[in-house]
Amino acid sequence: MSVFTHVDFDQHEQVVYAHDAKTGLKAIIAIHNTHLGPAMGGCRMWAYAHDDDALTDALRLARGMTYKNAVAQLPIGGGKTVIIGNAKTDKSPELFQALGEAIQRLGGRYITAEDVGTSPADMREVNKTTRFVLGTSQENGDPSPFTALGCFVGAQAAIQHRLGRSDFEGLTVALQGLGHVGWHYAQQLHDAGAKLIVTDIDTAILERAKTELKADVVAPDAIYDVDADIYAPCALGATINAGTLGRLKCKIIAGAANNQLKTAALGADLRDKGILYAPDFVINAGGIIKVCYDYLGKSLADVDSHVRRIHHTLLEVFERADHAGQSTSVIADQMAEARFKQQETCTA
Repeated sequence: MSVFTHVDFDQHEQVVYAHDAKTGLKAIIAIHNTHLGPAMGGCRMWAYAHDDDALTDALRLARGMTYKNAVAQLPIGGGKTVIIGNAKTDKSPELFQALGEAIQRLGGRYITAEDVGTSPADMREVNKTTRFVLGTSQENGDPSPFTALGCFVGAQAAIQHRLGRSDFEGLTVALQGLGHVGWHYAQQLHDAGAKLIVTDIDTAILERAKTELKADVVAPDAIYDVDADIYAPCALGATINAGTLGRLKCKIIAGAANNQLKTAALGADLRDKGILYAPDFVINAGGIIKVCYDYLGKSLADVDSHVRRIHHTLLEVFERADHAGQSTSVIADQMAEARFKQQETCTA
């Protein structure tokens, strides 16, 4: 499949295919936009069924990072790396070192960090061959807790706007995916009094959720049929699509996954259905805020303060959407574009 005619190509500045025969590295590095600063975005490792699926993911994720970083008012652009491989069986220190060499050749246009399927330990291996990597600290390198915090305060904004309340006591949340971010998010919701109904492909984490979070467990496909106040997609993207839209029985969508809408038109469909959608790249920006602040040498207190502003940003998105009679996803796009496209005009 050609990059330039790909349906998800959106004037990306650079797409790099990185291969290392010795280590088995097969990766795609997509740089979407650098007008606000160097492209920054995590490194995902996933067992894609086809190479075209990896390209689609890289292009969509990189674009999403540009919008996420812009609406969060960070001085960085958007990019993403995807590694084609099984994160449980295909990892090696040498593979991540080879990735670091590929990133180093980009000369600082792109800075990576951990993401789905990778960890701070993996980033430390990347760091052996490039300095353009963040989130390497064993103590506080994991940005997942800050992504979860952003989702929590974002969900607070959503229930304030949609339900006229600020507390989660007695609300039901259908949470899809209990990875690093999903688990932290679930803990916060549980501690705030929410009733959790969860699913994941990892049976061990589901047993833990039943014990520690008093969660009910459903099969992966059944999560769309749960009668809940909030649906929280925290796994991979595109779970809101033509096949699931009619099954959703929620008032709010507020989750951590990237690219939750399979197509942009679904934002309007959610509005018509009376579901308040917290745009993914707004609500899940906590992790990249943490990573960017590491890059800028800022304190964890500064990170926490910035992440909590996601609450205010989402209230602004909701209010603008109501005023304009448009979907929240369209308004969030407009807010991001007003920042990075204005900068593009200024530097042209």
